[in-house]
Amino acid sequence: MASSLRNQARRIFQAAVRAAAPAEAVLRHVRLSRNTLIAGRKHYRLSAFRNIYVVGAGKASAKMAQAVERLLGKRISGGSINVKYGHTAKLARIRIDECGHPIPDSNGQAGAERIAEILRPAGSDDLVICLISGGASALLPLPAAPVTLGDKQETTRLLLESGANIHEMNCVRKHISEVKGGQLAKLAHPATVLTLILSDVVGDDLDVIGSGPTVPDRSTLADARNIIQKYRLENRIPRTVAERLGNDAAETPKPGDPIFAKVQNLIVGSNSLAVDAAARQARALGFHTLVLSTFVEGEARQIARVHAAIAKELRASGRPVKLPACVISGGETTVTIRGNGLGGRNQEFALAAAMDIAGLEDAVILSAGTDGIDGPTDAAGAIADGTTVARVEAFGHHPAEFLANNDSYHFFESLGDLIKTGPTETNVADIQIILAR
Repeated sequence: MASSLRNQARRIFQAAVRAAAPAEAVLRHVRLSRNTLIAGRKHYRLSAFRNIYVVGAGKASAKMAQAVERLLGKRISGGSINVKYGHTAKLARIRIDECGHPIPDSNGQAGAERIAEILRPAGSDDLVICLISGGASALLPLPAAPVTLGDKQETTRLLLESGANIHEMNCVRKHISEVKGGQLAKLAHPATVLTLILSDVVGDDLDVIGSGPTVPDRSTLADARNIIQKYRLENRIPRTVAERLGNDAAETPKPGDPIFAKVQNLIVGSNSLAVDAAARQARALGFHTLVLSTFVEGEARQIARVHAAIAKELRASGRPVKLPACVISGGETTVTIRGNGLGGRNQEFALAAAMDIAGLEDAVILSAGTDGIDGPTDAAGAIADGTTVARVEAFGHHPAEFLANNDSYHFFESLGDLIKTGPTETNVADIQIILAR
């Protein structure tokens, strides 16, 4: 029975990933009708534009660019996108630069500079199509003086290790960048800008996804300073970062700024759409299905305990949905690193859940990232059931020690319970699945 539930949980997760396929997401929302590009409810008469440039960044941006090339072909004058190492696709008219993630690197900076060079001379009769997907913040590093790439790398590392969430990370990133927080739109002004977005952010906040390079920035320098203080990093961040965050003249463009008059930001895929697809698959497999939330945030091990409690309630009483049951959630948790082990937020989630459902029959919990990559590992996440802890203890290991050392990868590797999909070339955050019979 547990094996059957495990296979079904994997099938439900795979349905979520398929629904987030980037090229298909673009083509669902953008189409060409004769000489008019239709994006959402807006129409762009292509004969009105002298040049069409394609730029962008993100783990899924290569596949998104393929879809744009399929639509526009030789109409594209040129372009450049930054992607994570290995997340490439065959393109004819758009350059690809492979870059570092989650810590930005020199390739990312060189690629960002190339994008800026394309946009600076853009005129009022040019169209810029910008492709943004998960990972764009790290993949599009163009530090604002006096901040250097090394300073930005160190700041990113400190925030990651402190457990800052994506909203907090991107608030700080925007205010030490020349392209984030609406500043890419500023570079492209007065061109027309169409940004297609595959969202990996809880709540799909436009100014947070990829740090909102073409979106008016609602966050402020004061917000960024407060985040640094919240995690007690005032004396740890590089001096240049503190200097930049203290310069109120370096504020990002805000709502109402005329540079956004000719900018459209269109979400073509999101965690919510992936969760809906997972729910359809679960129902097709015969489960009574409940979508718990697509706004899941917080410390991974704490959120996991809540999901474990739901699994126990399902088995005990058939609440909050009758058996056989599937409860699905989506979002992005964080991990405060205290050990020196290997893992990611989804693997840590599954480990903490495994400890709380030890001995529980006929229930499984899966947590995995839709991009196929969880932390600095080759796994998307992991799956656990009531036998997980006993199986590890039979090897003489202690689950609590793995959790304390943030070593969830080696915990699940020893059991063969890692979820390994390889890079999926999309990214709409994480999916958690509880199944119970």
